[in-house]
Amino acid sequence: MVTSMGFKIFGQLSHSGRVTKRLSGGLRGVAYAPSVVPDQRFHTMPRAMPMAMIEELLAEAGNAARRFGEAGFDGIELLASHGMLISDFLNPRHNQRTDHYGGSFENRLRFLADLLAVVRKNLGDDPVLGMRISADEVEPGGLDQQEVIAICKALKASGAIDYVNTTYGSMQGLGGSVHVVPPMELPHAYVAPKAGTLRAAVGLPVFVAGRINQPQIAEAVLAAGEADMCGMTRAMISDPDMPNKARNGQTDDIRACVGCNQACIGHYHMGYSISCIQNPASGRELKFGRVERTATPRRIFVAGGGPAGMKAAATAAERGHRVTLFEAKPRLGGQVQLAQLLPERAEFGGVTTNLQQEMRNAGVEVRLGASLSADTIRREKPDAVIVATGAVPYRPEIEGAENAHVLDAWAVLEGRANPGGRVLVADWRCDWIGIGVAEKLVREGRHVRLAVTGTHAGQNLQPYLRDHLAGKLHKLGVEVIPYARLFGVDEDTAYMTHIVSGEPIIAADVETVVLALGHRPDTSLEEALAPLGVPLHLAGDCLAPRSVEEAVYEGMLAGRAV
Repeated sequence: MVTSMGFKIFGQLSHSGRVTKRLSGGLRGVAYAPSVVPDQRFHTMPRAMPMAMIEELLAEAGNAARRFGEAGFDGIELLASHGMLISDFLNPRHNQRTDHYGGSFENRLRFLADLLAVVRKNLGDDPVLGMRISADEVEPGGLDQQEVIAICKALKASGAIDYVNTTYGSMQGLGGSVHVVPPMELPHAYVAPKAGTLRAAVGLPVFVAGRINQPQIAEAVLAAGEADMCGMTRAMISDPDMPNKARNGQTDDIRACVGCNQACIGHYHMGYSISCIQNPASGRELKFGRVERTATPRRIFVAGGGPAGMKAAATAAERGHRVTLFEAKPRLGGQVQLAQLLPERAEFGGVTTNLQQEMRNAGVEVRLGASLSADTIRREKPDAVIVATGAVPYRPEIEGAENAHVLDAWAVLEGRANPGGRVLVADWRCDWIGIGVAEKLVREGRHVRLAVTGTHAGQNLQPYLRDHLAGKLHKLGVEVIPYARLFGVDEDTAYMTHIVSGEPIIAADVETVVLALGHRPDTSLEEALAPLGVPLHLAGDCLAPRSVEEAVYEGMLAGRAV
């Protein structure tokens, strides 16, 4: 396919098999697999595929390949990864058929071999034909590395494929699913060594994906001989211009993905179009694809150097305004400074790094250790003010708190308090904070209980991350108390109620209670400036405490509005 940018376009062909809820109009439909073996994620019990359906799938794969060829695609990739249908046919634990598509290794390979043959016949000889497969499904009963190598060797020997695209994990269980879109808690390029083993054993060109978010990381993988090409999906959502910036030596300008999974796969799982917490124009290009330059440059003040304020300042300056950002603290970042202190979430600090670079490129003046006040507005007379002053911890009235050791999560993360040896973390938000504080404290040698005002820990997190963190808490021995609302404490006990039944839940032998009960908006500057008549725009947690995603999005809107 001829493209204006000179790149190649491949299409993918896949079938989910039993890895699906198969919902239509709220009803669960019939899922099909090689055999009647349940999956452990969606709790789907499939129906064994009759021969007529297999033949129909083969024919439709050929028709799809023909359409790809007619559309000018440069290649096709069949997905045998992540425990989906093709993987199930290859797996002796899942494929229990007694016909010529089950039993021996050759029979289990036949479905994939037949698919590749019909695709090649309809696609033609020139386009590339490859296969994506998990180097290891890391799920009980899933394909392991040696089985995958044997499969790839057999396909290479028959000349059926031109390359192998390696990934990791399986969608058939909660443990293996985290590797489908691995979050920042997993190391960069951690799949690459597995890909290198497969590459050396099989002798085909190998692609690899999995937490490769920067060009220098990809270069290191290639230099180590672990792969011939690197996949970087989320990195390109975060910064579609990354390849051009790397080619032009502008690596500092790359908006690096931080692996948060919130607006990309998180949106997808909620049924919304994908975006990026750092790049809210992504997925909304028709609406926000271009920042229009203003015909009347003005002087704009921004109060607050968190994500909302930084994005607002960068956007307003990009439009051509003269922008000054005021941050009362000596460092930029707002609550990102706290979030990056949670275990295995240091990479989240990249949000601040990336936004700082955006401000530098746009020409924003930054005043650190300087609070914006009504006196400053009267003296310097800006044309408009964007207020992004964030939020502070919410601390409701808790009976007995004056006689007990009660701390805010912020104080614990910043090292301003000693939590003691036996801790209960009261978690209202059911997100990263409570889980992260609990993990931090237990890793420091403390006995920790996590009481959540929800159905389970991490209830409001993206599923892959939630399940991964739940597994860590269990492994570390953190006791999770669900459906629990804190209402009182004394010297050694925390008193809670079950949020459904209203019955008491009592946690004895507690030295310290750590509060992760949300935040309240800081509206003090908004109230002080309101009488002055200067145009005000609000963004982020000072409107309502939420997450970085909303803060950056609203900062962008505020920067466009001035």
